[in-house]
Amino acid sequence: MRRIGILVGISLALAVLPSEPAVAGIYSDELAKCLVRETTDGDRTFLVKWIFASASVHPAVRSIASVSDADRTELNKKVAKLVEKLLTESCKNETQEALKYEGPTVARSKTEFANHLDKQKFEKLFAPSR
Repeated sequence: MRRIGILVGISLALAVLPSEPAVAGIYSDELAKCLVRETTDGDRTFLVKWIFASASVHPAVRSIASVSDADRTELNKKVAKLVEKLLTESCKNETQEALKYEGPTVARSKTEFANHLDKQKFEKLFAPSR
């Protein structure tokens, strides 16, 4: 289960850092550590379900893995809320530092859950501090 948490943390960190080629720095490392630390066992179990649901559309497994579009949409909404909570609350400082020192913009996520993020929360997160 710990390996899944590490994978999830690194995946989440990569999803929000710039898409430009770069070597991971100290701030993105700290963000990844925070994401792993703040992801609960329940979150990890949920993320396994989300990963499975996402993979279920692949032609190689579609015939043996049935997840409805409605269920997949609901899982995407829930993972968006989890990512939102982790980045804008639980790991807010680490996210801000990684963005400030290792990339000025957030890469657009290529996963469906990004459509369900509360953009206002992220705008507040990325606003210059006074």
